[in-house]
Amino acid sequence: MSNKEKVVRLLDSVPDYKMGYVLAYVQGITADEEADDLFCKQIADDYINDPDQKNV
Repeated sequence: MSNKEKVVRLLDSVPDYKMGYVLAYVQGITADEEADDLFCKQIADDYINDPDQKNV
């Protein structure tokens, strides 16, 4: 069983009143990844679209 599958199964045992904590944590750890990906994509797009760069 993968870690993701284990987490999904464990969610069934988390009481509803604690689900907000789980949601906040998961959003926090995924937000960094999304921000990093967007930042890197923007740098790559800027480089590709820079008229001063010569594409080889």
